[in-house]
Amino acid sequence: MARVRNIEAQEVAEDLRSIYEKYGKEYGPFMNQVHVFAHRPIILKHMMGMMLAMSDESVVQKRHLEVALVTVSKINECRYCVAHHVPRLIENGLSAETVAQILSPDCPGLDEVDRLIRDYAVQVTTESKRVSNSLFSRLRAAFTDSQVVELTFRIALCGFYNRFNEALQIEIEDGVIADLLSKGGEIMDLPVEPETIGLPS
Repeated sequence: MARVRNIEAQEVAEDLRSIYEKYGKEYGPFMNQVHVFAHRPIILKHMMGMMLAMSDESVVQKRHLEVALVTVSKINECRYCVAHHVPRLIENGLSAETVAQILSPDCPGLDEVDRLIRDYAVQVTTESKRVSNSLFSRLRAAFTDSQVVELTFRIALCGFYNRFNEALQIEIEDGVIADLLSKGGEIMDLPVEPETIGLPS
């Protein structure tokens, strides 16, 4: 159980209950996270509601988004997010071996755009003040401004989720680890060594 008690559906205002249920079950198996966010209805309404809307209206391909989220979550060592997003990335075309090595500079199995997103996610997460002009120029050549904004937003927001989950010790839901293992993913139980993280120039 998390460091704060779970807020159950019957405790949530009726006008927010649909967000509570949809985010926790249809958006993904994130109910333990929703139990915690529901302590603050305004966060449930706007944060979870925004994520549901963005899922319906995203301008970034699912594979590209998941490359970014897995990269950030592995850097920040968020077991909750890694367990949830690795299966999604595998479902979107990357092998389990590639996903396991995604922070390696020479990671096999990443295409040119995957690698670009991975490198951008690394820089935004580890040294956002020094995102290189050469990297950003390549990003602008591959994506529209709207896509760059959404991608950057989701990378930065993922860092928030990582810290929130770990600080409040949100537990991984039943079935998530089994799903991860069934797709060939690995349970994250070791810290990331800084020298293994590719930092592009």
